[in-house]
Amino acid sequence: MANIRFQALQAVLTRSIPEVKIPSPKISDFFGANVFDKTKMKEYLSTEAFQGIVNSVEKGEPIPRDLAEQVASAMKSWAMSKGATHYTHWFQPLTGSTAEKHDAFFEPTGDGGAIERFSGDALAQQEPDASSFPSGGIRNTFEARGYTAWDPSSPAFIMARTLCIPTVFVSYTGEALDYKVPLLKALNALDKAAVDVCHYFDKSVEKVNASLGIEQEYFLVDIALFNARPDLYLTGRTLFGHISAKNQQLEDHYFGSIPERVYAFMQDMETEALLLGIPLKTRHNEVAPSQFECAPIYEEINLAIDHNQLLMDLMDRIAKRHNFKVLLHEKPYAGINGSGKHNNWSLITNAGKNLLSPGKTPKNNLMFLAFFVNTIKAVYEHADLLRASIASVNNDHRLGANEAPPAIISIFLGSQLNDLLDEIETSRISKKIKDDALLWQGIPKIPQILKDNTDRNRTSPFAFTGNKFELRAVGSSANSASPMTILNVIMAEQLKKFKYDVDKLIKKGEKKDVALLIVLKKYIKESKNIRFEGNGYSEEWEKEAEARGLANVKTTPKALDAFISDKSDILFEETGVFTRREAHARHEILLDAFYKKLQIEARVIGEMGINIILPAAIAYQSKLVENVRGLKDLGLDKDTYKAQLDIITKMAEHINIVKSDIEAMVDARKKANTIENIRDKAIDYDEKVKPYFQSIRYHVDKLEQLVDDSMWPLPKFRELLFIK
Repeated sequence: MANIRFQALQAVLTRSIPEVKIPSPKISDFFGANVFDKTKMKEYLSTEAFQGIVNSVEKGEPIPRDLAEQVASAMKSWAMSKGATHYTHWFQPLTGSTAEKHDAFFEPTGDGGAIERFSGDALAQQEPDASSFPSGGIRNTFEARGYTAWDPSSPAFIMARTLCIPTVFVSYTGEALDYKVPLLKALNALDKAAVDVCHYFDKSVEKVNASLGIEQEYFLVDIALFNARPDLYLTGRTLFGHISAKNQQLEDHYFGSIPERVYAFMQDMETEALLLGIPLKTRHNEVAPSQFECAPIYEEINLAIDHNQLLMDLMDRIAKRHNFKVLLHEKPYAGINGSGKHNNWSLITNAGKNLLSPGKTPKNNLMFLAFFVNTIKAVYEHADLLRASIASVNNDHRLGANEAPPAIISIFLGSQLNDLLDEIETSRISKKIKDDALLWQGIPKIPQILKDNTDRNRTSPFAFTGNKFELRAVGSSANSASPMTILNVIMAEQLKKFKYDVDKLIKKGEKKDVALLIVLKKYIKESKNIRFEGNGYSEEWEKEAEARGLANVKTTPKALDAFISDKSDILFEETGVFTRREAHARHEILLDAFYKKLQIEARVIGEMGINIILPAAIAYQSKLVENVRGLKDLGLDKDTYKAQLDIITKMAEHINIVKSDIEAMVDARKKANTIENIRDKAIDYDEKVKPYFQSIRYHVDKLEQLVDDSMWPLPKFRELLFIK
């Protein structure tokens, strides 16, 4: 039987590039064509129904059921005109992926015929099986009832002839079982708190939306090679593999010419994304070979996250058309860069003003400073919770490596703004304000801050980049709703505290601007320790961070403790984002996913090691033994076959260690499985099972270098990384 690796390589060499059909050379001609957006609502809905949707989205008003009937009928008519035959509630359970159950518009009639029907009730609410999704103990297996409910703020769309309706997912008793519910609650809390603070400066502000732009990194690999690697297929990453002689060290892939096959995939994927209203703007090669990035224009945060979840699904679907597999794992290949999902976050008023951009005003911009400083203070106060929100078994491989920030949460501002805050901290505030010039004595006016006024610091988890903050620590496979829920809720809490502190001073007789500056100065001083402008990878920073009191929690199980701390319980309760039960359930779900993923990896390592790697190594070793025996039978001197004996001996050493380490790992796994406490089990997997992974890999990779290339069963890194 031929080596499956070479069969896969042969398949790669015979690939053709499929023709990509683009609806129009002008993107504006087809952008959002498969989305039931405002333009189509106006066409298909009555004025009353359309205004009801607008009020729901912009003011949070509930949609009456009679209007839901009109909307459902209009959606069905539009969807059927686009060829849709089914509908589904599209939601984001705590599995980390999206979920959908399709129902046909078709319904039989009593006379043996059929009609197409879609009711307002079917639009507004459905009942998927809640017991089959992670709940962290909120639902028992025998308690199956759960509900999906329509989210009008995220427009319906058509995917594969199915009308997809974005929804929330809750239990029968009302607890959130998805990522969207807490996100929407956090955004609502932030909106109220931010509007109250805006009114110090501009009474016309009625609403503040968080905006988000998500840069998505990913790898592509030929699907035949992917299918020939059980580790990639089952875990999303290579558990074995010696680094390719040429990888990313020449830095020639970054922003390089896009390979023809990849370019065809990108065009196809972008076209489908644009039809779905996903505003993709950027594409380019990333640092590692076969690594790429796409990025959209900023959107309202709920929609941006829905679009990113949809995009990941879309990328996987389209990749198969082009005989690729998209790898969204944070570290699919050891020794080269992993992938992240950079979350660019800002705050926008209903008038379109970016609260994190001073704009062209060269004066003291107190409004900007209020939101800028409060963001820093919020992250400082809840750095542990923000760290927990990006924790996962996948991201543990990436954080602190050469392409990602470390586990220490710090904030990079750039020298210009960092110096400005230092000056404010040490300045004297004039109590007698006659004009702006006397407001701060000795402090220069805030200069116009251009979009790229600061350098980038890739080692910073949370960096200010001109008019937004960039959370760089999010993993490429993650649902951004988790860190964005946390960022928005801690900002909401901080702004409420800010207003309380300022109002207290005003009540004591301080003028408003003086009160604002006094509180901002206090916050700048209190949160100074989290600001860091240097190299986050250095050992010196780890020591300095410890001296500053900043946590450095490198593994997920312990990082997740922040979700269930007393401080977090109070935060979630006061803002209404999570009940204590919901927060503790999420903690359990994340721990459960952590140890189960390590459990799967351990099993795959054991199976591949015993059933694939060792048989190939022993088969080659046997050939060498036969060769030595033949040379010996010829009466040749031992020095003649010294090299063969040396290889046989080295292989025997590696084979023995691989087998013994796999057996020890299996024993450690079995012991871990007996632990009932979920946190203790996750820590045991992390500290007692996972360490075997690297040892086994080291010796397997040594065998890869010794075994005849024609006998090695797995596609090698040099074959996986360079797209042909």
